[in-house]
Amino acid sequence: MADLARQIDDLWERRDELSPADGDANALVTEAVDLLDRGEARVAEVVDDADGEAGGYGTVVVHEWLKKAILLLFRLREMETTAAGPFEYHDKIPLKTDFAGAGVRVVPGASVRYGAFVEAGAILMPSYVNIGARVGSGTMVDTWATVATCAQIGRNVHLSGGVGIGGVLEPPQAAPVIIEDDAFIGSRSMVTEGARVGRGSMLGAGVILNPSIPVIDSETGEEVSRGVVPPGCLVINATRPKEYPGGTFGIACCLIIRRFAEGERHDKAALNDILRESGVAT
Repeated sequence: MADLARQIDDLWERRDELSPADGDANALVTEAVDLLDRGEARVAEVVDDADGEAGGYGTVVVHEWLKKAILLLFRLREMETTAAGPFEYHDKIPLKTDFAGAGVRVVPGASVRYGAFVEAGAILMPSYVNIGARVGSGTMVDTWATVATCAQIGRNVHLSGGVGIGGVLEPPQAAPVIIEDDAFIGSRSMVTEGARVGRGSMLGAGVILNPSIPVIDSETGEEVSRGVVPPGCLVINATRPKEYPGGTFGIACCLIIRRFAEGERHDKAALNDILRESGVAT
């Protein structure tokens, strides 16, 4: 794999010279994207690191050469028309097939692009998973949810209806969105621009999380991060006041209203009870 990575880096350096007629380059890039498609490689991963960038619970490592391979694939592939039942598509990247063989339940209306990996045991309601993304076993991608380019979704995650997981493809060194194992993302929430949700955390409905959004602890009032929800937290959408010449306005933030005990598994069915206890819901 190291040799392939070096070859992809070499192609990247002369990318302006490449065209779909470059058969050797196309073969190398396809070999790299095939690794993503089969789940044998991934665009990014969390590496345990006590001194990590996110409060001591791991550092995100991005494998830039794989993102470069995806970008090169778009340059080297030509447009093709394909059909899936009564539907016609015209694109450079085909859709994945053989979900039965992969052990994935796919409800009509769901689609997954080549170069994404969906692990056995995942469930896709009518939804979309883009190239470079990874979806773990036991995860449900619910109705009209989107998992965009290179997003990394862990195991036993629930992406509720209408959730938008943003894509990050360029620049190659930029970290994608990462949703860690056992997380719950509430309906219509948006997690974008390389934001991260820690293991076992829950986002309430309509939460907007990106690297410009402060995450604040309701117990202390302190900002704990920007765009990163620590493990084992329940987070809701909130605002904080900010003075401007024209008056006082509420600026978006994410508010941690509960921290789960270590090893405690949140109960999604009890979410409303927790919100009522916190005075958020009635």
